[in-house]
Amino acid sequence: MAYPDDRKYTREHEWVMANGTSASIGITQYAQDSLGDIVFVDLPKIGSDIARGKTFGSVESVKAVSDLFAPASEP
Repeated sequence: MAYPDDRKYTREHEWVMANGTSASIGITQYAQDSLGDIVFVDLPKIGSDIARGKTFGSVESVKAVSDLFAPASEP
């Protein structure tokens, strides 16, 4: 499976993609396939501080609940 090279990836299957002064964060296709149908996502409020390697939310699927780890900190 080829992954886009415009992102930085974590070992936990999260990614970050810089967009100028902001960034997008997501999970890899492998993580999505492993989780199955996602039924709920818990994310921080807009503007919340996140720190690299720390939990910032969770994804709940029909199979499991998985923590989301920040792939980057704010500058």
